[in-house]
Amino acid sequence: MSKPDELLVDIAALVESEHSNQMSLTVVVAGAVITGRLAPEALWRRRVAEVLKDSDQLGPFASVFETKEAPDDPPRDTAPPTHLHFHLARILQGTLGLPETGGMYRIALQDVSAWSVGDLSYS
Repeated sequence: MSKPDELLVDIAALVESEHSNQMSLTVVVAGAVITGRLAPEALWRRRVAEVLKDSDQLGPFASVFETKEAPDDPPRDTAPPTHLHFHLARILQGTLGLPETGGMYRIALQDVSAWSVGDLSYS
């Protein structure tokens, strides 16, 4: 989408304002289906930084993701979000979800071509 879906922007803004990570969403981006839970950007950055800090090779990159904003702080501005921040997310490929344990994805709202509320999974 050249202009993000206003309803999807509203969902992302609500996730940011509530500091909640309970909203499950499935999106299509460049033909890939990604499913998982949305997280506020500050929480997502903190979790990525924690994972990177635990790595001997990637530890120096943790500082790029660290934010001075605490998760309980109000948003810094009222500009609408530009990205979705997924955690516990998987790229669906055939009958597989990659990675099995879920990953951390940042997706530009303008790149989402289709979406659905809920987390898709195989049984």
